[in-house]
Amino acid sequence: MSQITVVGIGPGGDQYLTIEAFKILKNKDKNYFRTIKHPIVETLEKDGITFESFDEYYDKYEEFDQVYESIANKLISLAKSDDIVYAVPGNPFVAEKTVELLIEKAEKLDEITLEFVHGTSFIDAIITSIKKDPVHGLKILNGLELDKYKIDVDVDSIIIQTYDNIVASNVKLKLMEYYSDDHIVTVIRGAGIPGVEKIVNVPLFEMDRLDIMDHLTSVFVPKESKEVNRKYFFEDLISIMKRLRSIDGCPWDREQTHKSLRDSLLEESYEVIEAIEDDDLYLLEEELGDLLLQIVFHSVIANENGYFNIHDVTTGISKKLINRHPHVFGDIDVKDSDEVLKNWEIIKKEEKNEKTTTDSMKRIAKTLPSLVRATKVQKKAKEVGFDWDKVEDAILKITEELDEFNEIRNRGNHNRIGEELGDLLFSVVNVCRFYKVNPEFALKETTEKFIRRFNFVEDSILAKDGKMEEISLKELDNLWNKAKKQENL
Repeated sequence: MSQITVVGIGPGGDQYLTIEAFKILKNKDKNYFRTIKHPIVETLEKDGITFESFDEYYDKYEEFDQVYESIANKLISLAKSDDIVYAVPGNPFVAEKTVELLIEKAEKLDEITLEFVHGTSFIDAIITSIKKDPVHGLKILNGLELDKYKIDVDVDSIIIQTYDNIVASNVKLKLMEYYSDDHIVTVIRGAGIPGVEKIVNVPLFEMDRLDIMDHLTSVFVPKESKEVNRKYFFEDLISIMKRLRSIDGCPWDREQTHKSLRDSLLEESYEVIEAIEDDDLYLLEEELGDLLLQIVFHSVIANENGYFNIHDVTTGISKKLINRHPHVFGDIDVKDSDEVLKNWEIIKKEEKNEKTTTDSMKRIAKTLPSLVRATKVQKKAKEVGFDWDKVEDAILKITEELDEFNEIRNRGNHNRIGEELGDLLFSVVNVCRFYKVNPEFALKETTEKFIRRFNFVEDSILAKDGKMEEISLKELDNLWNKAKKQENL
């Protein structure tokens, strides 16, 4: 059985190389360095230590993952015939992907064992240079994978792998989503290496303009301590809501229940829609916040009563999205968005155990605006072929329903007038559906149009010191027609 001895050679300065690591490298002739781009290498060469490196792999492969995988495979191959030493910068267990791969591969082999020799990590050097105690909270993040992490502004962070200005620029843009542009960060190059170390404090927006970015560079991002610059995140909103609901919080917030908040939820939803209709993105930002508050409010109330919390809500919708998008998260192929919607409905029925179309219709919320609910019901019927073949048939249905209404009206059967008007409205919704017109929005626009024309009529009368209730219907009709003409100019 052969052995790979993995040695950490520290972050760079001679003072960080352990005696044990030096002795092993000195007494072995089969030393392999991941890279010789390391300040300690020159010292080791002067002491007569020989080695080979894998630097050529960085030129040979385009992706870092390919480099690390190839190095690990090569080391396993070399170790099958003899004991070897593998030297890595810093500590073998801090930001060393090749070591992770070696452990993974060696566990599957009986003929190779791994031995590890401690090395001082570059993190030790950084916190020593900037004089920060990590016990108060410290996150270490890979600058190449920053999108995978949750940035926490309440603790200090060290961003590694900021080895050039392009990476630094990407890191900066990501951090600016969480911190103010002038948040002071510390860029550290060659931490702990005499003659090489350089520490620069700079506003975040200028970070990528420095000329010291290389493979020895990291960025220290202190936690946000200024309340005025603080950006609040989802967890902050939950904490604020819990505080408001606490014993020493707000009396009004404590009194609210799921039912008492129904009107607020509906109102905020409509205000979001209105902001969208008005193309007012600044207002949309505000209204989305108000709507989000309602979701958090209900989740906090539910959590207090032991039913569910906000993480159950986000978990539920996340699982639903993954399950209903097998063409993204699975191996299903789709041709277009129509097929996506078809699959969505099939999966939805399976999730809700809907065995019939009637089951699906009954699940459509009764609290929806009636025009919206009618459209959804008609679409469910269409899915199983219960629909008109052409729009002309749907239009004839309007005439039929209007005739039935007039018949009931002429009979004086007032008890059925509401029912017949409902049938008439339902048939109008059918025609809207054929033309892909949202009846709710169509009626909304017509209502707005009525208000505009009424405003014209009223202003015209008031301009002559008149009163609407004293104007004849014929005069009102003439003014109404003028309003219509003005709109069409």
